[in-house]
Amino acid sequence: MSETRKQEGLQHLGQKTQYSMDYDPTVLETFENLHQENDYWVQFNCPEFTTLCPITGQPDFAEIKILYLPGERMVESKSLKLYLFSFRNHGDFHEDCVNTIMKDLVRLMNPKYIEVVGLFTPRGGISIYPFANYGRPGTKYAGLAEQRLLSHQLL
Repeated sequence: MSETRKQEGLQHLGQKTQYSMDYDPTVLETFENLHQENDYWVQFNCPEFTTLCPITGQPDFAEIKILYLPGERMVESKSLKLYLFSFRNHGDFHEDCVNTIMKDLVRLMNPKYIEVVGLFTPRGGISIYPFANYGRPGTKYAGLAEQRLLSHQLL
């Protein structure tokens, strides 16, 4: 790890993994984007996301896809893994999970643009694929958010 990254003060990277047993956005950490002058995409795929149905307590399974254009800060991947794992024993509807993840990441790192998609496996014969996105207000990224939302295609 570079000296610049060592000075970031990341708590989880390189340490023994400790999992939260319920939803915990405090585990999220960021580091400085060293290429702020560039627009570029970062994508995370979490194919083993689990949460609980808030009504039945039954497990729900999904692939969560996070795609963003970083601003000044970026989410550290191990902390993101711990955060997503923290939904394991948390009861929430699919749409709420996707919107919560997006809003937590917006508060954490203030990206230029972000979108989160949940590809939930069928329960009762129906699949649900919620999509949420955000573009920084007053910038071209707000227009990107509107365009991507209005042209969003079902998978």
